[in-house]
Amino acid sequence: MNNLCTDVGYLSINKFGEQLCGDHVEIVEQDENSLVMVLADGLGSGVKANILSTLTSKIISTMMANHMTIEDCVTTVASTLPVCEKRGIAYSTFTIIHVVDNKTAEVIQYDNPHVILLRNGINCDYDKISMQIGDKNIYKSKIELSPGDVLVAMSDGAIYAGVGKTFNFGWQRDNIIEFLEAMYENSFSSKMVSTILLEQCSQLYGGAPGDDTTIAAVKIRKREPINLIIGPPSDPQDLNKMLTLFFAKEGKYIVCGGTTSSLVANYLGKELTTCFDYPDPDIPPTSELEGIHLVTEGVITINRVLYYAKNYLEDNTCYTQWSYLEDAASRIAKLLFEEATDINFYVGRAINPAHQNPNLPISFSIKMRLIDELSDCLKKMGKRINVSYF
Repeated sequence: MNNLCTDVGYLSINKFGEQLCGDHVEIVEQDENSLVMVLADGLGSGVKANILSTLTSKIISTMMANHMTIEDCVTTVASTLPVCEKRGIAYSTFTIIHVVDNKTAEVIQYDNPHVILLRNGINCDYDKISMQIGDKNIYKSKIELSPGDVLVAMSDGAIYAGVGKTFNFGWQRDNIIEFLEAMYENSFSSKMVSTILLEQCSQLYGGAPGDDTTIAAVKIRKREPINLIIGPPSDPQDLNKMLTLFFAKEGKYIVCGGTTSSLVANYLGKELTTCFDYPDPDIPPTSELEGIHLVTEGVITINRVLYYAKNYLEDNTCYTQWSYLEDAASRIAKLLFEEATDINFYVGRAINPAHQNPNLPISFSIKMRLIDELSDCLKKMGKRINVSYF
């Protein structure tokens, strides 16, 4: 296993007035270091387009992950897709990005805007070989990847953004490249790249998209572990074991909870200093402790992080809050969503006497549920999660 990982993030907006998206993204992991991502754009919009794109992406991703040839994939898709009654054709464009060992990408493209490769935040051209499969002209590329490389795939809704409004002929691929180069930061995750680019497309459409639009980004990253501890152990005698294991891990450390932070300070023999800044009046302030990247309150803060995590997996509209604010929940969100690839939770099962006040809507079971739900959300983001209970 190498010290790299493939970070995939995507987001879609529906054509104005449609409840279903005619684009679909499917990801199949082959092993820890290899995956297949397919972005398919079904003919037209609405239910039929949704069916076409879903079938296409699922068939191709499954077959490619099982080492079938692109010829077999295309032939299977062509013979499987339902035929449109009006047009008499079964049609779905697609883009395939097959990452092998986090080092090589096989890119296969049919009728979607060509994938953009960003290297060090700058557009990088790559070779394309044209193939004829049946009546379809398909482009195939093999790209040797480096850490930090980002591949950006899109449906044609992106290049039609602003047609007849902001632009006469839409937002061309060169314009998109200029935008990506201007806004790109090395710290951006693939989801952040997709979110910012899709938001720009939506603005160019004036908030009423004329076509389904999907952005999918694939980024090669070095693994970044982050460790989070919350709550003392149920048996006080396990405290030393819990903290020894916590600090044995590489990466940054996050400590959540007043009691927990005091115990960690005693363990380290360092002074805990409470801050009194309230960037968000609803979120308790952070504290400072030498050797710890972030010290926060527990349940209230994690509850807000969970809210952001659920939104991140939906339309990610809250990113404008947590990516800019410096309250405790926003800082945890940035660390877990954008920076971390591997997250280790150390969860104490001790019951906090302060939470037994019947006037407080907090219980031991709520704390456990918050951690469980947050872990599930982070797994869906593609993070490698390990939870240890004490």
